[in-house]
Amino acid sequence: MLRWLMRRMDKATLSDRSYLFLFEPGPEDECISIDCETTGLDRWRDEIISVAAIRIRGNQILASESFRAIIRPRCAISPEAIKIHGLREQDVAQAPTMGEVLPDLLRFIGGRPLVGYYIDFDLAMLNKHVAELIGIELPNKTVEVSNIYYGLKYGDAPPGTQVDLKFASILRDLKLPLFNQHDAWSDALMTAMIYLGLRDLKARGVRIPRPRFKPTQDYPGG
Repeated sequence: MLRWLMRRMDKATLSDRSYLFLFEPGPEDECISIDCETTGLDRWRDEIISVAAIRIRGNQILASESFRAIIRPRCAISPEAIKIHGLREQDVAQAPTMGEVLPDLLRFIGGRPLVGYYIDFDLAMLNKHVAELIGIELPNKTVEVSNIYYGLKYGDAPPGTQVDLKFASILRDLKLPLFNQHDAWSDALMTAMIYLGLRDLKARGVRIPRPRFKPTQDYPGG
């Protein structure tokens, strides 16, 4: 009920009515796997420098139907971030701004649900620019793959069970390949693979086995 009300309010306050398509349901059984690389990890000060989105239809990853862009940010790239994704100031100096890229990205996404790994961070980074462009944040539904994984592996775990939600650990449990991590397109592709793998396990009622070891710490939640 609350989400429905918020969507109604967002739709009413949309500053550019040409983006009403964001509120229309996407094609049946389609979603978008999305990932961003950034200048740092501060949601308020840092900026996106790379974004990728890949379409999923049914049980197929449509890698050929994808969106990717390098972005020129409005702030410097931190040395720590460069060590992670390898993008330097000279690599983005001639790239378009997020404001120039965003309209095409939104048209690619449409009203489809967005799938991600710790997607709240990516959305926070995107929504700064979305709000500047159309006056609201993205109204799309979201799917967090680490929550699905947590439910399938740790949902029935006793208190104190040690929890590992690392990206590489999820891929390993699902017997999926680890590509070039911290490249936005590769991460979006791996996230799409994780999503389909987890969705299949959940549909079949299959849980992910846990190693039998003595619990060492509490975990606050998924």
